Amino acid sequence: MSEKVANLLEIPVDAPHLVEALTHPSHANERQSSVDNQRLEFLGDAVLGLCTSELLIERFPNADEGTLTRVRARLVNAEHLAAWGRQTGLAEEILLGRGAEANGLAQSTNVIADAVEACIAAAYLDAGLDAARRVCSRIVQFSLEEPEAVSALDPKSALQELGQSIGVGLPSYQVVDSGGPPHERWFEVRVGLADRWLASGRGRSKRTAERAAAEAALAARDQWLSDLARPAAQTPEICP
Repeated sequence: MSEKVANLLEIPVDAPHLVEALTHPSHANERQSSVDNQRLEFLGDAVLGLCTSELLIERFPNADEGTLTRVRARLVNAEHLAAWGRQTGLAEEILLGRGAEANGLAQSTNVIADAVEACIAAAYLDAGLDAARRVCSRIVQFSLEEPEAVSALDPKSALQELGQSIGVGLPSYQVVDSGGPPHERWFEVRVGLADRWLASGRGRSKRTAERAAAEAALAARDQWLSDLARPAAQTPEICP
């Protein structure tokens, strides 16, 4: 069986569920076998959902439940799973029946995505949850590189992801002004990355002001991304 897929899943080549995970129903039907990857796909979908939820909770501590749900849905949809399967070469190892292969199912998004989820289940069953977590982590990281996935984040989480992706760490926020009567308080907050202040925002609470600042920073990203390429000494305002 495929050494490539076994290495990808961190399981032995003779792992009990590897062949099953890569067997499309059309292949099983032609050989009058009852073993295909549909039951594993069912389990893998659940494991992927759990592991992705864990990863997002850890990676985006400021994101609310609604944001996390939207991001998870974008990260683990069939298109992204199939793209990962093609990029890693897993798609080439799926066992199809002759008829299905002749009809072009080897390139089917759903066929590849189902096989990816079945392989996650194989990693879980044959090597444990930690191995499945590592596979899911690679899938999530691959999907996070797509702009539409990050666009589902709230502004603070999107700015955090951008900072991490370009290697400058986490954003920092600072209240620079506040005022108003007790029933109509307002706050002004500025946000910085890589020791540089990027933008500011105002809101009725510190949290909403931070979101406004992050949104303003994202809107001006082209300008400050080029600024970050220059030495800090050339920039007037530096984060403490």
